[in-house]
Amino acid sequence: MPADLRPLNAPDVPRVSAGYAKAMEVTGATRWLYVSGQIPLGEDGVPESFADQARLTLLNVERQLVHAGMGKDDLVKLTVFLSSRDHRLEFRDIRTEWLGGREIGLTVIVCDIFDEAWLLEIEAVAVA
Repeated sequence: MPADLRPLNAPDVPRVSAGYAKAMEVTGATRWLYVSGQIPLGEDGVPESFADQARLTLLNVERQLVHAGMGKDDLVKLTVFLSSRDHRLEFRDIRTEWLGGREIGLTVIVCDIFDEAWLLEIEAVAVA
């Protein structure tokens, strides 16, 4: 039996923006997948633009999910590390498009990234 995922948003906690859940309830899960930080590295190296890096990094997350026999519907949470606060709105739009209306748990942290060429890194948690 697949896991049942339910986005939760307590009515007495203000929502800063739409597109993610304040909490995720998981029942019936038999498998958990913890995806290490995925980076914007592809066969052609690291793209220059933030948008291209974001899409590639999300694709790398998705590739890990697929390899484990899972997909975006199994995602519970993303943790996104951005190299600059300037990328937050652009990433929100790219993430919203990639998730296709799914609401999952989300944390965004602005920090130094391991490699200066990388503008973001993303880790994920999925259940099935």
